[in-house]
Amino acid sequence: MKKKKYLFFILVGFWFLFSGNPLCALDKKQKVYVIPVTGTVEPGMAAYVKRALEEIKNETDAVFVFKMDTFGGRVDAALDIVDTISNIPKGKTIAFVEKRAISAGALIALSSNVLVMKENTIIGDCAPIIDTQEGQKMAGEKIQTVLRAKFRALAKKNNYPVVLAESMVTVDMEVYEVVMDGRKTFMDKKAYDDLTEDDKKKISAKKTIVAKGELLTMDDAEALELGFSQKSVKDINEALSFLGYESYDMVTIEESWSESLVRFLQPFLPLLMLIGIGAIYTEIKVPGFGLPGIIGVICLGLVFFNQYLVGLANHTELLILLIGVLLLGVEVFVLPGFGIAGISGLLVIAAGLVLSFQGFVVPDPSFPWEGTLLMTNLAHVMGSFLFAFLISLFMIRFVLPRFSKIVKGPYLEATLKNSHVDVTTALGVKPGDTGIAHTFLRPSGKIIINDKKIDAITRGDFIDQGAPVIIDRIEQNRVIVKPQNT
Repeated sequence: MKKKKYLFFILVGFWFLFSGNPLCALDKKQKVYVIPVTGTVEPGMAAYVKRALEEIKNETDAVFVFKMDTFGGRVDAALDIVDTISNIPKGKTIAFVEKRAISAGALIALSSNVLVMKENTIIGDCAPIIDTQEGQKMAGEKIQTVLRAKFRALAKKNNYPVVLAESMVTVDMEVYEVVMDGRKTFMDKKAYDDLTEDDKKKISAKKTIVAKGELLTMDDAEALELGFSQKSVKDINEALSFLGYESYDMVTIEESWSESLVRFLQPFLPLLMLIGIGAIYTEIKVPGFGLPGIIGVICLGLVFFNQYLVGLANHTELLILLIGVLLLGVEVFVLPGFGIAGISGLLVIAAGLVLSFQGFVVPDPSFPWEGTLLMTNLAHVMGSFLFAFLISLFMIRFVLPRFSKIVKGPYLEATLKNSHVDVTTALGVKPGDTGIAHTFLRPSGKIIINDKKIDAITRGDFIDQGAPVIIDRIEQNRVIVKPQNT
């Protein structure tokens, strides 16, 4: 009997230890990882979010909070972030709008399973904008169609109003809130016009939510009313408490030093590229390898290093860049002047730079913004080459020759301005030497003295060819002669 009693207590102990019952879970805290999504949406941000989630991907019970404060940015970077977040298990992601989630930020926010907004914050307006010669304009229908499809997919996946999500992208979309048979729903004008007369008679209320020519942009209260936000809160702790996380450990994943450097350098990449190319060209045009070459290598190295860290450049682009640098090295150290090796090197470097600014080689027709991005990258690189050429010409012509007045020497102060050759020493002639006129002297010509042809001049006399002459004097290295019989 005692053995059975002991066995019973042992089994109960094992059950409490391994069954995961509430008594065992009292001391277990929920792990909450906060990933700030702040600033411009660009490849550096995409690399940061991917790295942050990669480090904690094995923590299946964790909750991931994306703290939003962005006006948006590049579409390709936003889609990369969306794909990264979408691969997290369902029910694990929360978008917390701390200040704003505009444009690409709205797309990222809707990729999370739950949306909570801080009081007096906004979300929406995701119209794709492209830069043209006339300024910024709305992107074409091809890009809008792809984004609408992405918004629809995210809205369906995370239970957001699909039609309203689409209206964040489409400026010509008119959306109504309709109460039909006591049930509230949202529909665009096209769907409303397609209703039968019987269906329209069932409508008890109709209100315009998004007027034509506008893009849906909501504050926290409107987002709550329209079914996007779960609640308006004062801070992230209140948001977690509302969602049922009372006991938790919050860990904020900050950017690494390299990611901070990448995001800091991102706006300056065109300038670094301009300086780098200009310095390399200047180095080719001046002898040796000096300061311009060092500056050029550093600037172009920073550009490539930046793109490598964000995942746009890899070993292929590095190999292309090295080939270009080697060709320039051949031009500088082996071949004189600026020829085929130098031109080829610059073209290869340009190709490497273009590829390092994008995650593809040939644009995919199903992603229309890739073609736009390719043209933008080509314009940046070729524009940098053109301006670098002009700047380097200015440096060679006006700046480098003046370095001797700015940088301390030692320099040689003497010049050859007043230097001359001593005719008496160089030609071995002196006043009184005689010879004959090799040509007519009228009054200048050539004479022969001691079997040497010498330029000579008379004092106005004309002397026939073959006539005997005598050196009268030598003045300022001019040999002055006169007829010998005078």
